[in-house]
Amino acid sequence: MVTGVKTKLTELLGIQYPVIQGGMAWVAEYHLAAAVSNAGGIGLIGAASAPPEIVREQVRKCRELTDKPFGVNVMLLNPNAEEVAKIVVEEGVPVVTTGAGNPSRFMGLWKEAGVKVIPVVASVAMARMMERAGADAVVAEGMESGGHIGSVTTMALVPQVADAVSIPVIAAGGIGDGRGLAAALMLGAEGVQMGTRFVAAKESIVHANYKERLLKASDIDSEVTGMSTGHPVRSLRNRMTREYLRLEKEGADFMELEQLTLGSLRKAVIEGDVVNGTVMAGQIAGMIKKEQSCSEIIQEIVEQAQALLNGGDR
Repeated sequence: MVTGVKTKLTELLGIQYPVIQGGMAWVAEYHLAAAVSNAGGIGLIGAASAPPEIVREQVRKCRELTDKPFGVNVMLLNPNAEEVAKIVVEEGVPVVTTGAGNPSRFMGLWKEAGVKVIPVVASVAMARMMERAGADAVVAEGMESGGHIGSVTTMALVPQVADAVSIPVIAAGGIGDGRGLAAALMLGAEGVQMGTRFVAAKESIVHANYKERLLKASDIDSEVTGMSTGHPVRSLRNRMTREYLRLEKEGADFMELEQLTLGSLRKAVIEGDVVNGTVMAGQIAGMIKKEQSCSEIIQEIVEQAQALLNGGDR
C-alpha cells in the first residue's frame, strides 16, 4: 500500500491522497462520498437541486460512515443554494466545492465558519476572480469532463490557471488513472478531481444499466449536446442525444430542448433508462473496463502516479 502523494492540496484538506470525487448530481451521494474519503481522498455529496433537508440528511448519514473529511458540492443556480450554504455551516462540513455561478455571496459565511471553499472554474479569468473572493483552491475543469463543460481542454487550461493564481489548482476533465494524476501534477496542479471513474465504483448507487453502458463505452462514445444554447453537456450517445442534436440542427429553441432533457439524468442514474436518459460521462469513459471499490481505484491511481513521478515504467 502506498503512503501517499503529498501536495499542497493534501495539506490544505488534511487528506492522504490528492484525489477529489466530483459532486455529480444524483450520483454523488453519501455512500460514494464516504467511501472515497475512507479510501484517503475526499468525497463530495452533490447537492444539485435537492431539497435542503435532504442535503442535511445526506451529510449526517455520510458522517455515520466516515470520520474523515468530506465535502458538499453546491450548485449556485439552485434556488435553494442559500439554505444549502447555511446547512454546510450548521452541520460542520469542512469543504465546499461550487459550480454553476459565483460563490462570492456565501464566501463570508463559509470563511467565518472555517469551511474550505473550492470553486470549479473553466477559465483563467474566473480562477483569478475566485482567488480575489477568498477561495482556498480552484478546480480547473477542462471540456473532456462529463456533464456541463467549458470550452478549453484540460491540458491547455490547467497550466494557465496554475500560472495565474497562487492558491492550489486541482485538475479535472479527462483524468481517469495514475498517468492523468502524474500529468496533472507536472502541469502545475496540486491534485485531481475525477467523476466518471467513480461512477463505476462498487459503492456508486447508479443503476447497473448505467455502469454497464459506461464499462462498454469506447473512446469516441461521448458527444456534446447544447452547444447552440450556451449550455453544453457531455454524455454518452444514445437515442436522446441523437434526438437532441437533430432538434438543435433544425434550430429548436432552448425551452423545447430543455423539455427533452427534463428529468433525463435521474431517468438514467436511478431508473436505468440509458436509451432515453442522459448518461453523463467524460471522454475517459473508454478507459474504464471494470467495477472496483473506491479504495482499489485510488490505490491503483496513486501507485501508478508515484511510479511515474519516480521515473518508473507506466
